[in-house]
Amino acid sequence: MLQLDVDFYSKQRAAVQFKRFQPCFFGTALAIVLSSGAFVMKADTNVSALNMIASKRPLVIGHRGYWQFAPENTLPSFKLAMAAGADLVELDYHHTKDGKLIVIHDSELDRTTDATNRWPQKRIKIASKTAAEIQSLDAGSWFDAKYAGTKVPLLAEALDTIQQGSVTLIERKDGEPAECIKLLRNKDLINKVVVQAFDWEYLREFHELEPQQVLGALGPPTLLPDGKKPSRRGKELSAVWLDDLQKTGAKVAVWSQQVSKDAVQLAHERGLKVWVYTINDSALARRLLDMGVDGLITNNISLIWKTLALRSNSAL
Repeated sequence: MLQLDVDFYSKQRAAVQFKRFQPCFFGTALAIVLSSGAFVMKADTNVSALNMIASKRPLVIGHRGYWQFAPENTLPSFKLAMAAGADLVELDYHHTKDGKLIVIHDSELDRTTDATNRWPQKRIKIASKTAAEIQSLDAGSWFDAKYAGTKVPLLAEALDTIQQGSVTLIERKDGEPAECIKLLRNKDLINKVVVQAFDWEYLREFHELEPQQVLGALGPPTLLPDGKKPSRRGKELSAVWLDDLQKTGAKVAVWSQQVSKDAVQLAHERGLKVWVYTINDSALARRLLDMGVDGLITNNISLIWKTLALRSNSAL
């Protein structure tokens, strides 16, 4: 269990504060375990993604797991994020040479594995190696020696881990939607996860093939729903961006820090949620929460929980 920096109040007061922003999952149970000033939140894994995003308080989303304390996009990182009570655990996937969906952020293996030690070359593309080859690599030593031997997980393995106690936020890095949809259908996870992408044409196709699945449109996008690159325009969330976003079928605008209170309100008027990435600073988190954003994606889950607790405390 991760210990959070909550020594500024007692366990009893912590329980009161967190109760004030307990999520509304339409009857879904949420267990909060407090011990020695720490807490764990475990969501019912059968909750639909629609009910999850309808939460009445801001969601805390672990970026690539709990990246601050474990190697990104690995099972240890995901488990730590779950222990810290992340509402959703975000990950990235690519396609391997043999067509498997594997969890890693970069399109190359160099940064987060020992691939360049294994093979005498640099800038080794994920698409140039099979899943078995990639899973033979060490994806933990670069972060800390105690994680030596950690593997790059398949998306199926990551889902099996995260869905036991949280909700997966799947970010597509490459590939067509059909393979992701097939995996989610096989695991009975349609609409029990959230899928997001910067490629809004991918989202449009995904929605067309599986309209029940909740999607998040990352922005500003790389491609619009018509497959074209966006024309030169401001990167701040706006009505124009929201017009294009709604054409994808997405229900969440997952945006950079370039958002405003007016834009968030406009999104809400259209029935959309707004999540912001990647927030690792309390002051910035407070400003965004004041704007009304619905979720914060962070490398430091505990910091965001602490920020929420302090906001609740100040409202008393």
